[in-house]
Amino acid sequence: MLNALGRAAVTVLGQGWSGVSDDVLWRRIQAEGRWLITADKGFANLRKYSPGDHAGVILLRSAEESRRDYLDLAATALERVDLDEIPGAVVVITRRGIRIRRAPNV
Repeated sequence: MLNALGRAAVTVLGQGWSGVSDDVLWRRIQAEGRWLITADKGFANLRKYSPGDHAGVILLRSAEESRRDYLDLAATALERVDLDEIPGAVVVITRRGIRIRRAPNV
């Protein structure tokens, strides 16, 4: 979906990073300057991952554990959120709406 929009997106699986700890994964993603799109609520912990201290996080909060629902939430995010306008933000996407925690001074 991201690649179709001209973004250089990769997956954890595609990078060969499956099974690494969250801390290692986080460091690797940030070393590449990439946004993280995830369903892992831990990455939306604002105390640990403060807006502005990273490239950005999109948390997909699905009411059901289905690939289709996660893809629909991701599509909603990409349609309604301009990632270039909110670098370093933490974005939470649900069926009810979008919540954006911006980096300070952005």
